Amino acid sequence: MRRPFHKMHGLGNDFVIVDARDEPFAVTPALAKALADRRTGVGCDQLIVLEPSDTADLRMRIWNSDGSEVESCGNATRCVVQLTGANDIETDGGMLTGHALQGEVEVTLPEPRFGWQEIPVAYAMDTNALPLAWDGLEHPMAVNVGNPHVVFFVADASKVPLDVLGPHIEHDPAFPERINVNVATATDNTLNLRTFERGAGETAACGTGACATAVAAIASRRAQSPVQVHMAGGTLTIAWAPGEPIRMRGKATHVFSGELDLDALQ
Repeated sequence: MRRPFHKMHGLGNDFVIVDARDEPFAVTPALAKALADRRTGVGCDQLIVLEPSDTADLRMRIWNSDGSEVESCGNATRCVVQLTGANDIETDGGMLTGHALQGEVEVTLPEPRFGWQEIPVAYAMDTNALPLAWDGLEHPMAVNVGNPHVVFFVADASKVPLDVLGPHIEHDPAFPERINVNVATATDNTLNLRTFERGAGETAACGTGACATAVAAIASRRAQSPVQVHMAGGTLTIAWAPGEPIRMRGKATHVFSGELDLDALQ
């Protein structure tokens, strides 16, 4: 069996996108992992499946490279807007809106949530500075921007052994739904950011990570909106004010289209 797909990326955070609005596409964790494999599959950080929606232009579902399904993805949303022209996108993390703008795509994410049960964390604690630490990384802010993040502000994000600490923090019992891990350095209203995505590892860019980190920087007065967030794959502009949704702007790139041989991936 064959299915058309698109390969796209947002600042190096890459996706296999399957349009299932007219014909259903059943995804299992094993299939998502097989598609994401960079040696024997197409290769991607996330598999994106587009489905019909009763409340929006379409519904977007997201599977990480480890086969787990997650609620939201900012970079994927920009790619879907670029690919389909959709303005309203339903996700498990909330309703997202987007539009093309002068060679870039701007996406609006729901208002961030800070309550300990909304992240969620395992028990009541101050999400502005969680009373937790891992080998020098301590007291992160926790925020849910459609999916859960912790944000550490450090002197030099490039020196943090995120490949070692990321998995430990992601799977810490304090986070019953696991957690995305961000380390950032704030300088002159810009953020240098690295993100370890739950279920995918460190990626070249993370749209929701950039949003969560910008929100944390603005809330803690380390930066003012709009904030430039620099990642290995490129830069996003994030605008936010308390009580409002988050606006994220950046590039989305179509790489190629092809056909999946699903029998070969089983």
